[in-house]
This record gives sequence, C-alpha cells and structure tokens, in this order.
Amino acid sequence: MKLLLDSCVWGRARDELQRLGHDVIWMGDSDEDPGDLEIIKRAHEEKRILITLDKDFSAIAVFQGHPHSGILRLVNFSARQQATVCAFVIGLHGEELQAGAIVTAEPGRLRVRPPAGKE
Repeated sequence: MKLLLDSCVWGRARDELQRLGHDVIWMGDSDEDPGDLEIIKRAHEEKRILITLDKDFSAIAVFQGHPHSGILRLVNFSARQQATVCAFVIGLHGEELQAGAIVTAEPGRLRVRPPAGKE
C-alpha cells in the first residue's frame, strides 16, 4: 500500500510500515513543511493514503472539497503505537481508504466516512 505520513506522525512508524511491505514517504524528511494543502495534493497525485494526527485534513477534504486518496487520522495513540494501529486499520479498511474513505482511529473506536458519493 502507498502511504504518506504527515510530519506529526512518529518517524520510526515509517520504518515499521516499510518492514511490513508498504511504500512509505514521511513528510518529516522534507526540509520545510509545505503546508496542509500541498501535502494532501501530493498524497492524492501519488495515490497515497495520507496518515496524520491533524484533524485539519478531514476538513480540507470534506468541507473544502479537495480530492484525496484516503485519509487515516490517529487520535490519542502514543508514538510507539502508531505503526501498529496503521497496519491494523489498513488491514481492515485498506480498500476503502484507497477508494477515498476517511478513517479516524481512536483507542477502542474506529469511525469510517465512506468516499464521497458512496455514503
């Protein structure tokens, strides 16, 4: 699966997800933060699921209508839990994410917003 990790996601999560066979880019490797709009645009252009801790991306996608290739938002997980949670959610909802779903993962709870037009 192709993934783009926002810089707020723990950098070592990239390594763990790569070991699981995913194609992962971490924005923390960039010299400077290009901003949320450029990040969501890049993820979409490269057909990558965007993984973030930031709720702004859902607002950009839903309320501003920016296209995306799936968004996974992690809420209240420690840095060391992030890769495990990503792998779990991708295992359950990877196809939906690739189709443009927005998934919010919290301890004990998953919320899935289907892709636009499939609700």
